[in-house]
Amino acid sequence: MCGLKKWKVIIIMIKLDSDMMMTKSRFTRMVEDWVREKQQPYMDAVVAICENHNMDVEDCKKFVSPVIKNKLEAEAMSLNYLPRQNTLPL
Repeated sequence: MCGLKKWKVIIIMIKLDSDMMMTKSRFTRMVEDWVREKQQPYMDAVVAICENHNMDVEDCKKFVSPVIKNKLEAEAMSLNYLPRQNTLPL
């Protein structure tokens, strides 16, 4: 019986650890949810999520998906933080 309890504790610890671990898909979902719910820009969402999870903003680049990266880039261009790219008029 003692061995069974030990395995239950180990399984619970692994589950808690996997729930706490940040992944690219989890970070993307969190950013998208933040933007949708709070109606804030993507840059603010990324910074807020990093602050809430005690993560340095520079360390989150490995979690930023290409979709979020493109949205951040478009947002930065609209705010003139990045030079605008030439676009074809439609």
